[in-house]
Amino acid sequence: MNTKAGASHGPGERSGGEPVYILAVETSCDETSVAIVRDGQEILSNVVSSQVATHERFGGVVPEVASRKHVETITCIIEEAIEQSGVSPAALSAVAVTQGPGLVGSLLVGMVAAKTLALALELPLIGVHHIAGHIYANQLVHELAYPFVALVVSGGHTELVYVESEGVFRIIGQTRDDAAGEAYDKVARALKLPYPGGPHIDRLAHETGEGVTLPRAWLEPDSYDFSFSGLKSAVLAALNTAAMKGQPLAPEAVAKGFQDSVIDVLVEKALRAVKAYGAKQLLLAGGVAANKGLRAALEARCAQAGVPLLAPPLSLCTDNAAMIAAAAFLKYRRGQFAPLELKAEPLLKLEAWSV
Repeated sequence: MNTKAGASHGPGERSGGEPVYILAVETSCDETSVAIVRDGQEILSNVVSSQVATHERFGGVVPEVASRKHVETITCIIEEAIEQSGVSPAALSAVAVTQGPGLVGSLLVGMVAAKTLALALELPLIGVHHIAGHIYANQLVHELAYPFVALVVSGGHTELVYVESEGVFRIIGQTRDDAAGEAYDKVARALKLPYPGGPHIDRLAHETGEGVTLPRAWLEPDSYDFSFSGLKSAVLAALNTAAMKGQPLAPEAVAKGFQDSVIDVLVEKALRAVKAYGAKQLLLAGGVAANKGLRAALEARCAQAGVPLLAPPLSLCTDNAAMIAAAAFLKYRRGQFAPLELKAEPLLKLEAWSV
């Protein structure tokens, strides 16, 4: 494949020391996003089109509907991102796209759009792991120090990732059943709260000083894995028992009890991992990183332990293309480009994507 960038000079450098402009496309779930980022750190545009209003009536993301919405909006979002950035298509260095994991139909829309751009503009194509994007969203606002541990908490993922050096990932803990964000949505549904449930539970949890007592799933003493399915079942059992007695529980007390249980486990295991692996920083990443209760608890524990906590601003916690561009820059600098035959991989493994 003929490429403008990296064809006659070293990887990660354009002729004449020009800046590297990466256009990135993110369509892994229900946000359509396109961004242009300079040198892996400076966001020139980051346009996000959310489908929350569309999926709210269903109480969750409907994959087929999400795919169709991506098809409807992707072209407009690309045009808007280019216009906002002030960077002409001819000045772009590469096109990046979320390769996986995610909903296969949604991923395919972004993949086709990115491949079309790369082919038309004769630019290199870079496939990006969605979770690598969430982790390196922090690079857009912070200076990273290796090795670090990343706590990734989103609707589909709850993982502890040890990053020994740039772009080299090792998953040391992951969910065995429901991800934290998924548990939040299911408990919110039981409380008859709107979708997505996380922000509503977080808000309710701060409206009371005392929560319903609920269990913590610590698993084996040396395990960094997570399990929230039992907690979700305990919430449903508590609601049903109270309803049968004619003494319904206050939603805010349930929300606080549930959130306290989730946060206790996340914080304790994350800090234990930081100590065990000699990490210089703890990074928070993923959609649930926007949770105020989780942020406050981590800030307090990290301050107590003398561990720097890095977290992206709320706008970079949820799915967005700027984070994909940040992670793509790692591959760009090494000249690790993908062929146009690149396939969307709904179950793509993070460790396999390492640079």
